[in-house]
Amino acid sequence: MVEQREAGLASGVVNTFHEVGGSIGAAVVSTVATSGIERGTVGGFTDAFTVCAIAAAAGALGLVPRGKPQMSGGPHVD
Repeated sequence: MVEQREAGLASGVVNTFHEVGGSIGAAVVSTVATSGIERGTVGGFTDAFTVCAIAAAAGALGLVPRGKPQMSGGPHVD
């Protein structure tokens, strides 16, 4: 939980990591796909999709919090 006075800083950090993560992910996937093109096959694309599936599964298992979200009593709570 982030204090309200630090919400802007937290938002900036989340946005930065989102952009950097997307850039690194695109670089990794394109590198894996290119390895298949260099061999003269389309197998690199299958490998790239496999890398994407593994990364998505790892992210879903490791980054998504378990349980029900708790209400913070903020301005949007009824």
